[in-house]
Amino acid sequence: MRTLKELMNLEGRVALVTGGAGHIGFAIAEALHELGALTVLHDLKKEDCAAAVGRLEVRADWITADLLDEGQTRGIVRTILERHDRLDILVHCAAFVGTTAFPGWAEPMERQSVQAWEAALRVNLTDAFVLVQEAAPALRASGRGSVIFVSSMYGMVGPDMRLYAGTPMQHPAAYGASKAGLLQLTRYFASVLAPQVRVNALTPGGVWRDQPNAFHERYKERTPMARMAVEEDFKGAAAYLASDLSAYVTGQNLVVDGGWTAW
Repeated sequence: MRTLKELMNLEGRVALVTGGAGHIGFAIAEALHELGALTVLHDLKKEDCAAAVGRLEVRADWITADLLDEGQTRGIVRTILERHDRLDILVHCAAFVGTTAFPGWAEPMERQSVQAWEAALRVNLTDAFVLVQEAAPALRASGRGSVIFVSSMYGMVGPDMRLYAGTPMQHPAAYGASKAGLLQLTRYFASVLAPQVRVNALTPGGVWRDQPNAFHERYKERTPMARMAVEEDFKGAAAYLASDLSAYVTGQNLVVDGGWTAW
């Protein structure tokens, strides 16, 4: 029987993290890197990727691509295979979030645009399908392929709009809709790619980002753990799902929300 240390070892594996220069994305990339994986960070801007990879120093690579473009999205996987000849772990973390700057996005429901809706579903949900479709042969060939979709508690429950009262914060409809879609896509790919590839979702709760004090206090009061998440909270969950620690786990949703959805 292998030890826990042996089960979590990712040496010799190549991992892709989309949105890897972002807050949660980098925390996940750092976790996989610490366990020995050669970690490829994707993001939109070259300077953000280079800075993030610089923090990892060794066994790290980066690639830029606009996920609103299908060709560029598929090109992420193709480039990794050209450079590293394998792909063992795929984490789709890139997403339109509440603070994304896009016309018609972070607006009251009546002013949210169809263009923003379609762009969010493209990045948050459609690209998850595109990436896994493109990477499936490599993930199968790995023998230990693992896919992690980063969803959200708002893919499980509706927003409590009372949290946002009196603040400039908004909650776009397409955010929760796309994150809920990821949970079903998790189950679909877990069925289709078994037994060679495991597919699971990691579902975060709200993350502290210097939100307005009124929102922050309401959020803490509403959460059993009485605080918002920080990036470090997701490293263990990502390490578990990516490694052989979860070798018999697929089609599941690992919720890391401080108990938000427990009541």
